[in-house]
Amino acid sequence: MTYNETHRPQFHFTAKENWINDPNGLVYCDGVWHMFFQHNPESTIWGNMTWGHAVSDDLLHWKQLEHALYPDEHGTMFSGSAVIDHDNTAGFGAGAMLLFYTAAGNYATPERPYTQCLAYSTDNGKTIHKYEDNPIIGNFDKGNRDPKVIWHEGSQQWIMALYLIDNEYCLLRSADAKSWERFQDLTLPGVTECPDFFPLEDDNGNERWIFWGAKGKYLVGSFDGNEFVPETEALTSEYGTNGYAAQTWSDTPDGRRIQISWMQGGLFPEMPFNLQMSIPVELSLVGSGSNVTMKRWPVSEFTSLQKQTTNPGMQNVTGRKPLTIETEAKLLDVTFSATRREEGVLYTSIRGQSMVLDWKANELRFKDHTIALDNSAAPEFRLLIDKASVEIFINGGMITGSFSFLPGAYEHPLVMHSDADQSVDIREVHELSSVW
Repeated sequence: MTYNETHRPQFHFTAKENWINDPNGLVYCDGVWHMFFQHNPESTIWGNMTWGHAVSDDLLHWKQLEHALYPDEHGTMFSGSAVIDHDNTAGFGAGAMLLFYTAAGNYATPERPYTQCLAYSTDNGKTIHKYEDNPIIGNFDKGNRDPKVIWHEGSQQWIMALYLIDNEYCLLRSADAKSWERFQDLTLPGVTECPDFFPLEDDNGNERWIFWGAKGKYLVGSFDGNEFVPETEALTSEYGTNGYAAQTWSDTPDGRRIQISWMQGGLFPEMPFNLQMSIPVELSLVGSGSNVTMKRWPVSEFTSLQKQTTNPGMQNVTGRKPLTIETEAKLLDVTFSATRREEGVLYTSIRGQSMVLDWKANELRFKDHTIALDNSAAPEFRLLIDKASVEIFINGGMITGSFSFLPGAYEHPLVMHSDADQSVDIREVHELSSVW
């Protein structure tokens, strides 16, 4: 029954057993996508943090390997990142995989604080060695964790984004990935933990830099190797209740910027595992200057899971006649648009859970959580429905939300109700294959 249990997600990554949280060490190397992750090898609840390890050749079908980093004298293995050292700056060999992580001692014990450490692999992650002179960075503040390291081509140096405390972060730099200099402190309002730092091109072809935090808020700015200058206020990318601690892969082919989140929260009663990752999404920027925002969209590889497909087209939902989508599948990829009305509601029952489109309030509600909509005449929604979650992409990924849920009682997995005449265009209904 492994990977086929009652509440086991069928196209979202879960550990074979026990607790998982943040994705760590996301790196592409020699045709392999690596995903390390926070894992408790001993229990379905948080604790004993160890780096799990899974690999894939398509970002969808994952094979879980032996654990990569175990607790040691410096502490348990908290979150971090990975990169490929193409130029042998660290001295472990050209093409070595460098893994940066927080050794979580006890911040209340001065002689054993949180520190940043280094590990490396010279065989594409098959064997991993901890650097003998760890830690490479001492303690700044009691948070002091989640190192995200990138190579900055323009200044030919490694850059590390590090969480400090409250809403405070810092940037550090290094020529050899071992000796680090702190050179800038940053504030990301309303956000703690799990920084990410990466470039994207805007609509004018200009390189912009994104400084990201755990709750899905981010700043867009410029970076020259010496200073990150924010050029927007804090923007929001994740509007759901469960998307958290997202990170992007390094060293990706074709310059793609691909992100995955931990879906915190969810319920998986009496399962041998606990919690899941989101699906991978590709990031891009829309707009330019200060009028710029991030778009997130399921990776193109996801279409390989689509099997039986229907295109119902334009439909009318009335108060007396609900619209039943002709499928009995539990795994679905559904795209529809709804013609805007001045008031009223459109209900979509997703395996017994109600998603409410409230026209007067101009918002979408799911699980007592609200997502504000824009003013488009016919907003478009894409729903990726798994055994225990739905991920929502609105207007091509301009607004996104990740939600975990358990199904309620239902007769049909996807039904629409309205309080009055409502035009909907059901563009595509794909039943999906399991990745297991």
